[in-house]
Amino acid sequence: MRSNRDRADQPTLEAIAVAALSVVDDEGPEALSFRRVAQLLGVSHATVFRRCGDFDGLVNACADRLAARMPLVGQDLDWATATEARFSAFYEVLIEHPGLVALRSGRAWWGPHLLSRLVEPQLAHSVAAGMTPDAAIRVYRRLYLLTLGAVAFVDHRDVKKVRSAARTALAALDPEDFPTLTGNLAVVLPALTDHEVYHGALRQLIDASASACLGGR
Repeated sequence: MRSNRDRADQPTLEAIAVAALSVVDDEGPEALSFRRVAQLLGVSHATVFRRCGDFDGLVNACADRLAARMPLVGQDLDWATATEARFSAFYEVLIEHPGLVALRSGRAWWGPHLLSRLVEPQLAHSVAAGMTPDAAIRVYRRLYLLTLGAVAFVDHRDVKKVRSAARTALAALDPEDFPTLTGNLAVVLPALTDHEVYHGALRQLIDASASACLGGR
């Protein structure tokens, strides 16, 4: 006799991740819980808990579902081009779900899709291109942290809201104390949500890494 735990109608980890992402995106990261996800799926919170193991497992399932959308970039491209393609794809996935980035803070991300689409191919390509393993992991970490940082502090889904909030905050400043910020709103506000700020920094970091670790290749 099939137990409740093994019933065919139990939600898959993918279904749980889809429900959890909808909570994070629509209600905010603080709303995510086993009970809320279970409510959306019509099952008990214990069922969701058993499937994920713990809250980190729930967050990891969400993250790995997103990572599955990233392309597999091979070593047939030169190192710089492939590196930019991998991290740009990572960035594009993350900016759609900033709440997940906030939840992921301080948590390891060991999902198989992220490892196979970003971490392993990037490290392998770096070593194959001539970096030492130590240099490869350090370059990877710099690129990874740049990408997370570019997403973590701005919700790129609502440009108008971000700029409006910034304008209100800057308007409260005394121009005598903050002449550069208050006197350059036309430049400061667009830069907050300009994707080229990230992509330009990414290219600069890739170029610097290639020059330092690959002799400019």
